[in-house]
Amino acid sequence: MALGTWVARDAMAQTARPNKLAALPGIHSAIAGGVTMEKLTSYTDITSYNNYYEFGTDKADPAHNAGPLKTRPWTVAIEGEVKKPKVYDIDELLKLSNMEERIYRLRCVEGWSMVIPWVGYSLSELIKRVEPNGNAKYVEFTTLADNKQMPYLGSNVLAWPYVEGLRMDEAMNPLTLLAFGLYGEVLPNQSGAPVRVAVPWKYGFKSGKSIVKIRFTDKQPSTSWNLAAAREYGFYSNVNPKVDHPRWSQATERRIGEGGVFAKKRPTLMFNGYEPQVGQLYAGMDLQKNF
Repeated sequence: MALGTWVARDAMAQTARPNKLAALPGIHSAIAGGVTMEKLTSYTDITSYNNYYEFGTDKADPAHNAGPLKTRPWTVAIEGEVKKPKVYDIDELLKLSNMEERIYRLRCVEGWSMVIPWVGYSLSELIKRVEPNGNAKYVEFTTLADNKQMPYLGSNVLAWPYVEGLRMDEAMNPLTLLAFGLYGEVLPNQSGAPVRVAVPWKYGFKSGKSIVKIRFTDKQPSTSWNLAAAREYGFYSNVNPKVDHPRWSQATERRIGEGGVFAKKRPTLMFNGYEPQVGQLYAGMDLQKNF
């Protein structure tokens, strides 16, 4: 049996369902390049420590406040520089390609990390179907902004709706995941239900949650955190231990669930450990300037 098959089988064996939410059926093996065999972060830790400012700025706020979010009906509009623009119903997106489990590291800019068993498929599967034209250089992701369901939209922390973006080659990389679940079940609301992206070599805020629009554009998107504080949050936001955030060193990290503030620090890996898969995307770039 090929090494990749063994890795995928072992990864699947680690992830018993927590039986909290509905199961996602038909999950297939993960691609070997997207799997890490590190100990998984517990479902409880993953779903109780979240950045989702529409539901509050404290890490515990989203778990407390996101419960009422209605994820049905839900649609995702595909717009911009594509030959086949379309509004997809969430259930149509769920059936668009085979579901895979991908065990990815997640690195927060504040210095915390997790290991999460996402469920979804490569975003490239959707991109191929909508056929971007020659003008499509970037992909922009827009999060739901609903004042009736999201109590912190009245705050001035960010300009709403939340917007993130990727360069086209980043979006097409097989590791970039359109995620619908974790631990074999549908996403909990605080984790970005019903659909989000997961870009494992970038800091966590680059992976937009609760997506309602994907727009293809010829210009670099104006992303929320870059607009709010360009000196602190660059467009690329690749995990890079050599480029510090102005308020935090990025050289080390602590793993959620390993002792809190007393957790042993571990070295931060370049591109979060995914350099073999994505390093070529940035060949020749000044990563100090293009942070």
